[in-house]
Amino acid sequence: MKQATISTLGALRETGYTVTSVKDEIRSNLIRKIQNKETLFPGIIGYEESVIPAIVNSVLAKHDIILLGLRGQAKTRIIRLLPSLLDEYIPIVKGCEINDNPFRPVCRQCVEQSREAGDDLEIEWLHRDQRYGEKLATPDVTIADLIGDIDPIKAASKRLHYSHEGAIHFGIIPRTNRGIFAINELPDLQPRIQVGLFNIMEEKDIQIRGFNIRIPLDVMIVFTANPEDYTNRGNIITPLKDRIDSQIMTHYPKSVEDAITITEQEAWIQRDGKKLIVPHYFKEIIEHIAFEARKSEYVDQSSGVSARLTISAMENLISNAERRAILSGDDHIVPRICDLPYVVPGLTGKIELVFEGEQEGPMKVSKALIGKAVRSVFKQYFPDPLQRQQRPRQAAEYYEQPQRQQGHRRTNEPRDEHYGKIVTWFESGNSIDVADDMTVQQYYDALKKVDGLCELVTKYMKIDKQNIYETASAMEFVLDGLHQNSRLAKDEIDHKTSYKDLVGTIFSGRGSYDRDDFR
Repeated sequence: MKQATISTLGALRETGYTVTSVKDEIRSNLIRKIQNKETLFPGIIGYEESVIPAIVNSVLAKHDIILLGLRGQAKTRIIRLLPSLLDEYIPIVKGCEINDNPFRPVCRQCVEQSREAGDDLEIEWLHRDQRYGEKLATPDVTIADLIGDIDPIKAASKRLHYSHEGAIHFGIIPRTNRGIFAINELPDLQPRIQVGLFNIMEEKDIQIRGFNIRIPLDVMIVFTANPEDYTNRGNIITPLKDRIDSQIMTHYPKSVEDAITITEQEAWIQRDGKKLIVPHYFKEIIEHIAFEARKSEYVDQSSGVSARLTISAMENLISNAERRAILSGDDHIVPRICDLPYVVPGLTGKIELVFEGEQEGPMKVSKALIGKAVRSVFKQYFPDPLQRQQRPRQAAEYYEQPQRQQGHRRTNEPRDEHYGKIVTWFESGNSIDVADDMTVQQYYDALKKVDGLCELVTKYMKIDKQNIYETASAMEFVLDGLHQNSRLAKDEIDHKTSYKDLVGTIFSGRGSYDRDDFR
């Protein structure tokens, strides 16, 4: 239908156009999309088997919905995608404040215009984007904001009695008539304001200032809420809860790969003028920080750990690598393990700590979460450094001989076939220092001094040995993984990181070994 050519009710009637309720309209469009195998909610990841089917069922049942979940679970994004299920354009009475149906107008002004003009009643076409209204619930929201009030200026200018419909100033919900209206963070709405929604939810009409004026509305209502708000800031009153047809629970990504996809979709990581290389294990480390936080006893789990944490962390990680590339004049942006301390500013403001966490401090908790993330990811790529080597039977018998009790060294103790060269190099009194402002050549040269380190990396990781950017980052990943598994000591002073022998560091007093109280 060419909307531009249809501008009167009579012309619209000749086309055979029929108006359906907004919920029927959304339902029919949803069915068509499902039949055509279209993506219903683009950009929503990890909800394919849980949240999205629940939303589909609710729409098919023509329900009003509440999305209930912790912070950063894409609730707002989902409700803002619902208008895509509306028709692209619908006809309304031209100039109507509440988007009246030209076949059956309900507001006083449109009813009078329709009576006078008949089939010559002017119409206009409203795009689906203009049929969505949203309000963030705050304690200062009033009934006038949501539903409307009597406008004394309008009444005076038109010389109307205050009980006349023409004196009404409509709120945001009536102005979303024949569309979708959403209230974010519903528990923050004062109980007396929530009461004002009863009629809209059940009887589908509004009543303003107690005058005998009832205006039927055609609107789908969607809410979002955080369970934490029920106790900390407000509550959803029981009668209103009873009127919301479907309550749908959201959740955080259940797999690391889903979490990585979300972060790549949302984070600003592509930087102009330089080649960006982010090894996959860095993406996994960033996501594991959030996964570790969501099960940490130092983090308030009722508050949740938003997906915004990993987005900010990834952006900070890339930015520190970019800063290094700018300083060194390099055309490659490649993150390093020594860049991870710079993601802390993206963590501290996004995790709520319980009392024990507050006692430790947000910086220490954040660094501990990073350490645990490195340890978890390291074991996915390399053998477990703490796994005991199987001893041959002869060696077991040797340990029972008297020389063991006489203080002899276990010369035939099973050899560490994976990390033996690396650990022995440090036990020989060697150490290395790396810094986040080193050029890639300086960084690589410092790390390749460690016996067996480069060979271990190329053995277990699919890395081109000639690519010193990725190889050097992976080499430090191994050293930090050994530190997180208590095989090496590590000191961080300002922007410099030192790796050294663990036992020698403890007994010589040359440095302090962080035992990581959070393990």
